[in-house]
Amino acid sequence: MDISNDPELISKYCHCHSEQVFWPEIEEGQRAVGILEMEIYRRDNHLVMIVETEADFDWDKAMARLATLPRQAEWEAFVAAYQGCDPEAKSDEKWQMTERMFHHYNFVRKR
Repeated sequence: MDISNDPELISKYCHCHSEQVFWPEIEEGQRAVGILEMEIYRRDNHLVMIVETEADFDWDKAMARLATLPRQAEWEAFVAAYQGCDPEAKSDEKWQMTERMFHHYNFVRKR
């Protein structure tokens, strides 16, 4: 996802995802739908989100359920100001699944 290319808005977007500010209801909702861990990486105004999920996780079902949970719509509208998207857009309309094109696993072989 790309966010607004405005340094002040980027700073505010990062701040609202800090541990001190991030809404606990949003984290609880993510866990409730099977998201175990979430990381967001930023370079300039480009974001990449990586999620670790339960083994039987279904993205479409989870995002549909997430949209119904307390404060989720409010959170989406709040962060939309920084994301430059429709304030009514749900998470799955903002964040899109991608296909992994490369993976390197470094391991030590036993001899």
